[in-house]
Amino acid sequence: MNFKIAVLPGDGIGPEVTLESVKLLEAIGRKYGHTFNFEHGAVGGNAIDDFGSALPDSTLKTAKSSDAVLFGSVGGPKWDDPKAKTRPEDGLLAIRKGLDLFANIRPVKVIPQLIDSSTLKPAVLEGVDFVVIRELTGGLYYGRPQKRWTTSRGRRAVDTMAYTEKLVGRVLRVGFEMARGRKKKLTSVDKANVLETSRLWREMAVEIGKEYPDVELEHVLVDTAAMQLVRTPSRFDVMVAENTFGDILTDEAAVLCGSMGMLPSASLAGIPEPGTKALGLFEPIHGTAPDIAGKGIANPIASILSTAMLLRYSLGLEEPALLIEDAVGRALSDGYRSADIASPGDTVIGTQQMGDIIVSLLG
Repeated sequence: MNFKIAVLPGDGIGPEVTLESVKLLEAIGRKYGHTFNFEHGAVGGNAIDDFGSALPDSTLKTAKSSDAVLFGSVGGPKWDDPKAKTRPEDGLLAIRKGLDLFANIRPVKVIPQLIDSSTLKPAVLEGVDFVVIRELTGGLYYGRPQKRWTTSRGRRAVDTMAYTEKLVGRVLRVGFEMARGRKKKLTSVDKANVLETSRLWREMAVEIGKEYPDVELEHVLVDTAAMQLVRTPSRFDVMVAENTFGDILTDEAAVLCGSMGMLPSASLAGIPEPGTKALGLFEPIHGTAPDIAGKGIANPIASILSTAMLLRYSLGLEEPALLIEDAVGRALSDGYRSADIASPGDTVIGTQQMGDIIVSLLG
């Protein structure tokens, strides 16, 4: 089969880890007889420098005409001026909105080989295997008004958390569907004791939950969820949360796996039927890590695991997705580590070496 993949490396370590993912796809193509045609595009800070926009029209056009989007990371100190009219992160928000990718899927699974890499006690991490579904196109990041201004009393700023029935309902359904295919337990995260948007969220979760009588629904306030993630994380199976809450909780969940360099993600317009194709954007959840950019020591595993999700969700290729995930596990079992997940006695290797080893284990 022939596939067109939009490759948007972005800034910082984004190009380094994305290169390893491209390498994996090329190896999968050779093994299974598929052809991957890669078309690169600018996004984030480098796009601001070259085009004056964090997401040039040409990049969005490329993404829309592709079977999947492989994304790196955006941002960095160079573009951190709080008064800037255009920021690198605007590119990521714009492409999610432009492709109507409203559900971000972030699996959080503690790999036994890395249980000692976390700052938490091993006993707390046993059996941790859950998925966080984050709403992507509403809430504080998109609500209006969103502005800063100065009055006679000083500087002021406002952000608006806004949600509609449509935005809430469709991501909740993704949560229920995914829970139905796992352990049939859905944790809906909100702040209904304070926020009107959360009261709408909880109300709709109860209504939609009646359509899924086989799924156990629980409501957890976001601050309680944050506490339970580090105290009893194995209690969760599928969590669904609005945009800001999901953003924060999934970064916290990276502690469970030992490093943000281990967590992949998929941004989708719903969960496609098995074996079918559906456009999605796939990215590691880590940032640009400008302090190590260009040094060749970044952990590419989150990007590589995101590539497995790309094969599964956008291209309907489950077998090669499982093969990549198995190769990552075998590389870790063999003691290979990037610096961020290394313990005494481990073999510490660089970005390219890790990618090469995982490719070699594809068989």
